[in-house]
Amino acid sequence: MKKLIISAILLLQIAAHSFGDAPRTIELFNGKNLDGWKFKLDGDSAKPEEVFGVKNGVIHIKGKPFGYMYTEEKYSNFRLHVEWMYPIERNNSGIFLFVQEPAAVWPNAIECQLCKDKAGDFVLLGGSDLKEYKAPDGGARPKFPVVKRFADGGENGVGQWNCADIICRDGKIDVYINGMHQNSATLPSNKSGHIGLQSEGADILFRNVRLTPIP
Repeated sequence: MKKLIISAILLLQIAAHSFGDAPRTIELFNGKNLDGWKFKLDGDSAKPEEVFGVKNGVIHIKGKPFGYMYTEEKYSNFRLHVEWMYPIERNNSGIFLFVQEPAAVWPNAIECQLCKDKAGDFVLLGGSDLKEYKAPDGGARPKFPVVKRFADGGENGVGQWNCADIICRDGKIDVYINGMHQNSATLPSNKSGHIGLQSEGADILFRNVRLTPIP
């Protein structure tokens, strides 16, 4: 009987240890306010609270002026889930990955494009790079190089929620839009950085912004 009790205790300890090691999902947006986020806007024509807000448990970004909100913390290996909707017209925005220095409106970062009919493209911002990017023969590197998504389609219309699921591990980035694997690329070196949500032209809503670290 004593052996059975000891065995049971050991099993409970192992289980507790296992659960303790399980990755903990982090709610980057608490549904109430924008605690844990910082803001960058182009110029001084507007204050952050005039562009970025929360209403009915949803982040509302007005799109003008250009800029972005970004996490206070930096992240490296993770699974990121973001839901977005264009409430008025399908327009333009993006999810910034691995923001290195949030001092410019176009920081060094990889953008997962949310622009209409382009969701899942990678845009190389601020001198960032991906191994899959091929520069044009004989031409200069464009200001915003793009690694295009695999296929067209898969986006929902105005007033409908979309899901972006992004897996970043050991420098490799995979993007799924509404469950469809839309892009895959690799950083030249493993990085960590901030995550951002962009203000770029028109109203956009975000919800259920959560991250699960990958060991």
